[in-house]
Amino acid sequence: MAETNHQAGHRQRLRERFMKGGENALADYELLELVLFRAIPRRDVKPLAKDLIKLFGSFANVITADPNRLREIDGIGDSVIAELKIVQHAAQKMAQGQVLDRPVLSSWNALLEYCQVSMAYNKTEQFRILFLDRKNILIADEIQQEGTIDHTPVYPREVVKRALELGASSLILVHNHPSGDPTPSRADIDMTNQIIEAARPLNITIHEHLIIGMGNHASFKSLGLM
Repeated sequence: MAETNHQAGHRQRLRERFMKGGENALADYELLELVLFRAIPRRDVKPLAKDLIKLFGSFANVITADPNRLREIDGIGDSVIAELKIVQHAAQKMAQGQVLDRPVLSSWNALLEYCQVSMAYNKTEQFRILFLDRKNILIADEIQQEGTIDHTPVYPREVVKRALELGASSLILVHNHPSGDPTPSRADIDMTNQIIEAARPLNITIHEHLIIGMGNHASFKSLGLM
């Protein structure tokens, strides 16, 4: 389908508004249009962008949506999914760049933003570990386990073993709650205590355990749970 003059003009105006005012100058569906332009170059994508925002609720929810769920929607193919996932992973890489090889404890807001970008929209629980050296510089960020919608199996011995392999002096534990509510469960608290006890004889410090929810988080240290 050939692009009409009206469509071409709309795309150009939208790009100009974005370049002048950034993402704050555009509604979520308009920002999504900019992404869809690349995957669907010859069609008016505004209706599709609006439908996606209505269905998923926000720009962030669209780009982090499960590919299988996206394929169920009329007008969404592999090229669209690829563009959405490029944006998602680019955002994660940018956020990671703000914390990797830097003193984590003095870049706390950047760390929280990275965890939000990487984990808040996951549909299943994911347990990751941030490994720090003696200067509290992040030397590795690894996903230890992935689980179901409300459970992730974690093995304290494996956590400690991996810390020794990397030469880490301290750890920050992070996992997400797909429900969006970051309130720690009894199982979360028990698991954290088990890891602390396993790490103590080896002089490995557990600085924090963060639970990431949708747009918010819970800190075990702030809650007095460690």
